[in-house]
Amino acid sequence: MPKGAITGYIDVAQVVLYAFWIFFAGLIFYLRREDKREGYPLESDRSDRITVQGFPAFPGSKSFPMADGSIRTVPSVKADRRDAPVAPLLGWPGSPMEPTGDPMKDGVGPASYADRDDVPEHAVDGAPVIVPLRALSDLSIVPIDADPRGMAIVGADGHSPGAVKDVWIDRAESLIRYLEVDVNTPAGPRTALVPMTMARVWPSSRTVKVRSITAEQFADVPALANQNQVTKREEDRIVGYYAGGTLYATPQRMGPLL
Repeated sequence: MPKGAITGYIDVAQVVLYAFWIFFAGLIFYLRREDKREGYPLESDRSDRITVQGFPAFPGSKSFPMADGSIRTVPSVKADRRDAPVAPLLGWPGSPMEPTGDPMKDGVGPASYADRDDVPEHAVDGAPVIVPLRALSDLSIVPIDADPRGMAIVGADGHSPGAVKDVWIDRAESLIRYLEVDVNTPAGPRTALVPMTMARVWPSSRTVKVRSITAEQFADVPALANQNQVTKREEDRIVGYYAGGTLYATPQRMGPLL
């Protein structure tokens, strides 16, 4: 037999090749199961008793100790909002949904938000990551950048509901995440957060323009439970509200472009 052959038909290289194929197939199977720890099982439109998970099935629960001492278990099966005010456009399963109420307030479509933990994002030192600048003594806005505090906030309709009161800083990234705005509403004055990514500062006119919502809609921006901190769930709701405004803020935005 040739050197390295085990029998007249099998040699060491062939055994190694087959072993690699088996290992690689097992690796793909393992990774495919592990990536189903988020988002699975899917729910069926036909019945609440039907779950869609495909092959392979999603793995059993695994618990991870978190830095704050809590335990996170995945996959975490959470039912969708069955009370969401939407209705299917057609009668077949998987049909697109159409809002039946105020989609920006109801949090549907582009205004949807994840059911995240209602606690602030914490840094390695245990303190909240995103806090107002007034609570930080070691950070400030450099003179070469425009300071939006005191500037008028302007909505998509060109009207101003109020002015910027403060900026909220991401301590981990050292950048502005939100603008805190004093808003005048029919129910009285209130504060609202504006995602910095949805705003544009115009130093020449001393204005901050937000194109996603109108001046009147600032009154319905999701409020904070604590005026000096924002939770993960509140962040998702706030960002979802402004994102929903890009489609739902005015009737003209919901119509076809052509």
